[in-house]
Amino acid sequence: MAKHPRGNRKLIRAINRSAVLNSIKTYGPVSRTEVARITGLSAATISGITSDLISSGLVFEKEAGDSSGGRRPILLALNPRGGFVIGLKLAETNITTALTDLEASVIIKDTCQLEGHSFQNVVDCIVKSVSALIAKSEISEDLLLGVGIGLAGIIDANSGVLRHSPIFGWRDVPLKATLQKRLDVPVYVDNDVNTLTITEQWFGAGQGVENFLTVTIGRGVGLGIVIHGKLYHGAGGGAGEFGHTVLDPEGQRCDCGKRGCLETFVADPWLLKQAITSYAQASPSVKIRNIEALVELAERGEPLATSIFEKAGDALARALANLINVLSPQLIIISGEGLRAGELLFKPMNAAINSYVMPGLIEDTEIRIDLWDDDAWARGAAGLVLRELFESPIHHEPARIIA
Repeated sequence: MAKHPRGNRKLIRAINRSAVLNSIKTYGPVSRTEVARITGLSAATISGITSDLISSGLVFEKEAGDSSGGRRPILLALNPRGGFVIGLKLAETNITTALTDLEASVIIKDTCQLEGHSFQNVVDCIVKSVSALIAKSEISEDLLLGVGIGLAGIIDANSGVLRHSPIFGWRDVPLKATLQKRLDVPVYVDNDVNTLTITEQWFGAGQGVENFLTVTIGRGVGLGIVIHGKLYHGAGGGAGEFGHTVLDPEGQRCDCGKRGCLETFVADPWLLKQAITSYAQASPSVKIRNIEALVELAERGEPLATSIFEKAGDALARALANLINVLSPQLIIISGEGLRAGELLFKPMNAAINSYVMPGLIEDTEIRIDLWDDDAWARGAAGLVLRELFESPIHHEPARIIA
């Protein structure tokens, strides 16, 4: 009988381990017998894997479950404190860090102000932030499973190379390799919207949904795509530049150089820019200094402010309709700082979207407005590490399986 190559045996063990761990995460507390039924693995295989998971602290045994007449089964459950991960969100002026448990619950968080945009300055700040968070949390360093980093830009998540950063002006920098050498723990890097999407998939509204999209609105407009249960990165990590799809080629010139991108209709900086220009002409005494002030005016029913959000809602409806017409997802999750506008934006969006979607498709897609908090971006970055823990190797890119 032919023997499996060592690499194949190792991969099979990793796949089986992932299947068992995910069954315990999803259905726990659960008996070994039930895990065997769910996974289709033998009792001996389940026994060996669960023994390893218990030894590593990822799983623990709970009090016995109900008996069906025989010996009461011992139940297995995920140990949320069996390991920890750190997620970092790189923004233009600061880095937000969060330490989470295995259920993506934030335990402690911090913020580090950036002292410059050079690659070395940012790397130094990341290392400083991680060390400070570990010290502040007082966890044992051997319980840190890894560090996840999310930021805007085009990123090759497989290699961890940041191909282009619109915020920092970097091109083709080896962010993952540099930080792994400095931190001496596994590091994972991806576009910040992808990190949110991963966390939605494993711990949020995307659990169990095979095909869904995450749309973020705020400083920009982003898109995360899950197809058949797998995050879609595109050919070189550039999938999801939803904010730079063109709605009006004669519109305002976007930061990317094109005219009439979706961001120029919906993103906070553009709404603020439009408000400042409009009020300077119509009501010079009204000074709009930030997006919060614009929201406040619109909530008071000020017609000019209200009209700005109505136009943005209609533009967002057209863009979402295009996504539904092309991809027909089961679910679209809308998230991001832009949710502060609430019904000012989403009421006109919901009123208009049916008229833009191909008849018969809108019924198949749920549009969900997700709750937003300041921890979301960093928690999303932590999800990069948690995915590596829970995701089966068969869903990994070929290069990651080989590695």
